[in-house]
Amino acid sequence: MSVGVLIVHLLAFVFVGLLPVVFFVRGQFSWRWWLTGAPFFVCAVALAAVLGHVVVPAHASGPWRPVLDVISVVFAVSSIALVAFTLGTHRIPIALWHQEHDAPRQIVTWGAYARIRHPFYAAFLLAFIGAFIVAPHLWTLLTLVYGLIVLNVTAAREERRLLASEFGLEYEDYMRRTGRFVPRWRTAA
Repeated sequence: MSVGVLIVHLLAFVFVGLLPVVFFVRGQFSWRWWLTGAPFFVCAVALAAVLGHVVVPAHASGPWRPVLDVISVVFAVSSIALVAFTLGTHRIPIALWHQEHDAPRQIVTWGAYARIRHPFYAAFLLAFIGAFIVAPHLWTLLTLVYGLIVLNVTAAREERRLLASEFGLEYEDYMRRTGRFVPRWRTAA
């Protein structure tokens, strides 16, 4: 695996890590936020450890390594692109995750949200998958699994809040047409 490949993956996590600073509306970094953000820090540290040759993942070399490197870079670049596309979709910054008193101002159903209800979270999962492919290590596997669980819990919580808001009926219809993290190409009847 090359240094360049690992750097692309670290850049994906830097890009994600900058979101609370440069895009989201300021809020409190509650314990829920830290629990959601923890796998990003751990995975970035694991990748940095691989980059620094502190940890050498299983199957770090071999005949499939170049193919896995390319596949992993596709995931990392897709993560960066989806974050950028999602940023471009928003007309105003959105609330930082897990803010108790933040009410939705509108339901965004265009751009990155046309087929995915949580494109930021989908982009985060792409970064975790790419990190595991490039560095198949216990820590990258744990961050992928934990990230999938915690982002699912967070998305479900957000969806319940949106369904209970003044936009509930609109959001319910939107949920039928879109996937949570994976695009839904056929609309539900």
